[in-house]
This record gives sequence, C-alpha cells and structure tokens, in this order.
Amino acid sequence: MPSSDSDAPHSPAPLPIPSKKPPRPRMRGARRILPLLSLRHWRKRLLLMGAALVAATLCILFAKGADSALALHQALIQAHAWAALFIAPAGFAAMSWLSLRFFPGTEGSGIPQSIAASLSELPDARQRLLSVRIAISKIFLTLGGLLAGASIGREGPSVQIGASVMHALTKFRRFGHIGSSRDLIAAGAGAGIAAAFNTPLGGIMFAIEEMCRYRTFRTNGATLVSVILAGLASLAILGNYNYFGRTAANLALGWPTGAWPALVAGVLGGFLGGGFARLLIASAQGLPSNVRQIARARPVVFAALCGFGTALLGLLSGGSIYGTGYAETRAALEGDAQIPLYFMFFKMAAIWLAFAARIPGGIFAPSLAVGAGMGAIIVAFMPEIPAGDQAAILVLGMGGFLAAMTQSPITSFVIVMEMTANHEMLLPLMATAVIAHGISKSVCRMPLYHALAAPTLYRAQHGTS
Repeated sequence: MPSSDSDAPHSPAPLPIPSKKPPRPRMRGARRILPLLSLRHWRKRLLLMGAALVAATLCILFAKGADSALALHQALIQAHAWAALFIAPAGFAAMSWLSLRFFPGTEGSGIPQSIAASLSELPDARQRLLSVRIAISKIFLTLGGLLAGASIGREGPSVQIGASVMHALTKFRRFGHIGSSRDLIAAGAGAGIAAAFNTPLGGIMFAIEEMCRYRTFRTNGATLVSVILAGLASLAILGNYNYFGRTAANLALGWPTGAWPALVAGVLGGFLGGGFARLLIASAQGLPSNVRQIARARPVVFAALCGFGTALLGLLSGGSIYGTGYAETRAALEGDAQIPLYFMFFKMAAIWLAFAARIPGGIFAPSLAVGAGMGAIIVAFMPEIPAGDQAAILVLGMGGFLAAMTQSPITSFVIVMEMTANHEMLLPLMATAVIAHGISKSVCRMPLYHALAAPTLYRAQHGTS
C-alpha cells in the first residue's frame, strides 16, 4: 500500500545561498608588485623626489651665494675697515625692516620655526612659518645679513628652506597622501642640513634628534630619500668636499693622558655652551627694561644699534668676528693660522647681537667657530699638548660647545666628524659631546631650539608678530 505524503521521508533543507562571493585567497606577492605598476604610486614618489631635489638645489645655491657675500664683505672691509661703521648698521636695519614689513616669518634662525610648524596642528599656523615665499625670502635676507657683516650662518635658514619646500607637498592632494606634514617637515629639515654642510649622516641625525625630540621617529622613506638626494645634489654641484677640509689631526697622547683634553673640552664646553644657550633663551623672552622698550617700539633702530656694536667688535678684532667664522676656523685646523684667545668672547658677543636684532640668519655655524676658539684657549693653558695635537683640541672644542648649546650630542659629533673628514676623532668626539651634554642640561634645562620654538608656535597660532 502506498504510503502517504506524511509518511515520506523529509528532504534535507537547502543550504542558504550566500549573499556575497567568498573572499579570494590573498595574493601577497601580487599585492607587493601591483603598487610598483601603479602610475599614481610613481607620481607620488617622483613628486617627493622632485621636491627633495628642489630643496637641495636651493640650499646649495644659497651656499654659493653665501660664499660670495662673505668674500665681497671681506674685500670691502680690507679696503676700507672703517666703512663697517656704516655698512653694518645700515645692513642690520634694512634686513630687520624688510623681514618685519614684507616677509614675516623669516626672522631669526629658521630651526625654531621648523620645529614649531612640526608641532602645530593648525594648517594656517604652519603656513605662517613654512612656505615657498618664506624660503626664497630667507635666502636673500640672510645673504644681505652676511653682506653687512652679521655673525650669522646659513644652516638654520637651510633647514627652514628645506622644510618649506617639502611641506608644500601637502597641497598636492590630487596625487594622494604623500606623507604626513610632520614627516615631510622633518625630511626637509634633514635635507637642508645635509645640503648646507655636505653631511648626509648629520642630516639624518638632525631629523631624528632635533626635529623628532619629543615624538617617536619612524623610519620613513621621505626622510631617507630627501637626505640621500640632497647629498647627491651637493656632490654633483659642489663636488666631494668637506666643509672644514680634511683634518688629519689626532690625539697622539696615550692613555690616560689622552683623555684629559676630551674631559676638559667636555666640561668647559658644557658650562659655556649651556650658559650661552640660556643667555639666548633669556634674551628671546625679554631683554632688560630699557633695552626691551627700544627693541619693541623701534625694532629697526635697535637692529641698527646691534649692527653698530658688531662693527665695533669687528674693528677691535681685526675683522675676524664677521660672518660665519668659517675662514678663521679652517685656517686654524689646517695649521695656517692661530685663533687669538679673545676670539671666543668676541664671537659670542657678535652672535648675540645678530640674535637680539632678530635679523634672518642661523647661529649653528658661528657656534662652531666659538667652539674652535674655546679649543684655542684649552691649548694655551695645556702646554704639554704636542703641536701636532693642537688641531685635534680645536675639533673637540667645536663638538663640545655645539653639543652643549643645542643639547643634541649625537648630531653634534657626527656633523663635526663629517665636516672635518676625520673618523679617527670619533671616540674622543663622542666622549666630549656626552660630557658637554650632561653638564649643559644642569645649566640650561630646556634645549635651545625647542625653547625658542615655544613662543614662535604661540605667535603663529594666534597670528601675532
């Protein structure tokens, strides 16, 4: 008898049909290769490389212009020494008036501005500190200051130039995300240092130790590509040169006698460099009451007075305190001349006058000359040092003073080592920089450039001068 439908076995329920197709297995190799074939990917990379080359080229042309400005000023002073009493005040006043009236954001070193821009979250504030217009203006205003005899350098402006050019990449959003603003600013700053001194390792260390002091540095392609291209551009245009030439000086003294120069340079550099940084920070925060009134009410007149003071120092020193101090330092390192004992004090005073006047220009390179002057004082008070080791003491003085003033010991000894092409001095330089850095922290609690960046950031975010 046939069974009813109710007795028939139930058929299994159909499986639910998925609404979406199952994900395909990952093709890791293809994922790695496909971006390399993407036109958008290469547009971003080429744009990054192009900006790095532009920044490096501007810094290198800036370096050539600075050499010409220094040579022209030296020729004028050699022919008419007393003309400095007119050239320096007029030049200081002109650079101050132009920067305040037409090019705000160009005053001072350029490193605090770059640090402040990297710390700011406001695009408008970053634009007030970093732009192509500021970069171009900074070049000509700094050259004007060097032509007037100001004791300024081009490394700080080179940092701001590189950071401005790389930061401009944030406007090219149609090509996709090229990099964060902070990473691009750090990359440009490192490229500026590398191009200014032909020190690629120093540029990388500057980006890590100075620009990323209070945040974790991520090894990103932007920084490495920018610094490498800056070094290659410098090599192609200027050749394989060293800023202070090739110094074969070495400490021939054995242990423990050979440790004394490093210890003395570290201790003395720590106190002097830290004290000088503290003086610059205090001067930026507020000058004495009478001087502050003149500086605020009549900044151009105050700049002219600072220029007149620089001219007087130049006449008393025979013209050695003008400019970066590069010629005097290199001649002493090569054994062609000796640095007088008063040079360090006169040079520090000239740097302070340019800093107080707030004219565009850096304090990094002139501080190396101060360190060399400090080394000359150490040599004078340590007669047991052989004549062949005296240049090595100057190198230690440069590294110690710079490490104390900036509180960036690794950047300092790497840059000095690259500038002098002397790898045999690496260990003494490291010891000197570490000692100087430790002492400087007890003298000046906050690093110089970051202390100057704080009020700069405040003014940029509030739109005040």
